Amino acid sequence: MTLQISRTISWSAGMLLAVALSATAVSSQSLPAGDLPIGVFDPGGDFSEAKEVSIEHLFLPWEDVFLPSLAEAEAYTAERGRSLLVTIEPWTWTRDERNSPTVLQTGIASGVYDETMKTVCTALGTIKRPLTIRWAQEMDDTTGQFIWAGWNPDAYADAYRRMIDICREAAPDARFMWSPLGFENMAEYYPGDDYVDIVGLSVFSLGPWEKQVLGREQSFDDIFAPRYQRALQFGKPIMVAELGFVGDADHVASWDADVRSKAAQYPELDAVVYFNQQEVYPWPDGFGLPDWRRTQNVLN
Repeated sequence: MTLQISRTISWSAGMLLAVALSATAVSSQSLPAGDLPIGVFDPGGDFSEAKEVSIEHLFLPWEDVFLPSLAEAEAYTAERGRSLLVTIEPWTWTRDERNSPTVLQTGIASGVYDETMKTVCTALGTIKRPLTIRWAQEMDDTTGQFIWAGWNPDAYADAYRRMIDICREAAPDARFMWSPLGFENMAEYYPGDDYVDIVGLSVFSLGPWEKQVLGREQSFDDIFAPRYQRALQFGKPIMVAELGFVGDADHVASWDADVRSKAAQYPELDAVVYFNQQEVYPWPDGFGLPDWRRTQNVLN
């Protein structure tokens, strides 16, 4: 199994859109070609004018976020005909003010965070764009990055259901994405069909690390196929919610050729969303912070 590192970005919706609204698309930027719809997490606004992009991905903490800035996201995506994928992360991005996993888990179970979730989802519910909400992603991660990951699966599923019940009432037109990394134990965290409209998976490839640790670079199929097969058991549409790859020119070209050209092989795959940002959580074995951005992901 290929190790999957998870990530989060300390950008508010307002910061992201302020950059993107003033950005000029970088002419050398490109996205993988193919027939599958593609989206971007793009805080630098590099793909602000990319016609092929149909999904804009935002990350929101549920504390210390300026929710009125979501109006900018609505305008930005409406102008470009894009839908919104919004990942709600149940913490603050101020690292020294974050809760512990125990505080978060017990707080959700006791209702401490009900109003927090309602406030965020009420703001999202005002957005008149096609909207998918992804809460507390990559709960099967084992790196210790996320305070909601690695819980007892039943405790996570209970928390997820509670939060989605609140969010669905506040944003009744939204779809809801349950989004594990896709490891072997992902099904243990499944909250039930009534709480999942689409399954989101994460797929990242760091060629130099794969060569050193795994003995060879991994293809898109090497990483995605087993995760896709596990996700099929839920009978839901599947999306690659976070995608990134770094390597030499041949490695990147191979991934570019594959990731959006697999509709026949993966018929339940609805779209892929590229993570156009540098990593913020260290890759293991001293490989630092890979830069997934399309201007930086080809290594010499």
